[in-house]
Amino acid sequence: MTQIFAHRGYSTLFAENTMGAFIEAEKAGADGLELDVQLTKDGEIVVIHDEKVDRTTTGKGFVKDFLFKEIRKLNANKDGQKKEPIPSLIEVLEWLQSNKLICNIELKNGLIPYEGMEEKVIQLVRNYGLSDRIIISSFNHYSIVYSYRIAPEIETAPLFIEGIYMPWIYAQSIRAKGIHPKHSAMSDTILVNTMENGIAVRPYTVNKDEDMHRLFKINCTAIITDNPVKALRIRKQYENKS
Repeated sequence: MTQIFAHRGYSTLFAENTMGAFIEAEKAGADGLELDVQLTKDGEIVVIHDEKVDRTTTGKGFVKDFLFKEIRKLNANKDGQKKEPIPSLIEVLEWLQSNKLICNIELKNGLIPYEGMEEKVIQLVRNYGLSDRIIISSFNHYSIVYSYRIAPEIETAPLFIEGIYMPWIYAQSIRAKGIHPKHSAMSDTILVNTMENGIAVRPYTVNKDEDMHRLFKINCTAIITDNPVKALRIRKQYENKS
């Protein structure tokens, strides 16, 4: 059965990449979460998608220029009633110990090469005993390979925007157990071939009904969606068929 990962949490209804969005995704019945990490000026791992805080918070500037205590003062729920701080990865991992969710941590190190990010993330994942429930992904495939080298027990998955020829061969060559392609970049045949070759496929960001139907139909490994509630509702139609 296709797993449902909540993209930046339950982000259609709640502020993305906040504890509120993660908790609501779990309550809704999602199988997993997808979140993004960056580093503060003093080396703390924080959960935020953009390199700058401008779009999602009340602040302005680059994540890398804030001290942890400064970035925590910003409101990551700028359009909502309730104040939500930018979570630290520690906070999320602590909470994950109270549930069974899988968590896809995307390393946002394509534009800014955060020094030591892989080690820090892996150290925390190991400290919390969550190695078997974490998938590390990134558009920076060098970072993925490096993560695998230092922690072969943690699953890795490269992210793609474009289609790639025989993606299972590429995944195997970098020891990745999964791939996370843009949902429109792969045909059903390639998707199925990839899974038949033992590589998990978790396309992003799957929000339209017809795209969900397409992927549930071929029993895709997982989908990454902003709306886990809609995805769960559509998945129900396929549960009795398999």
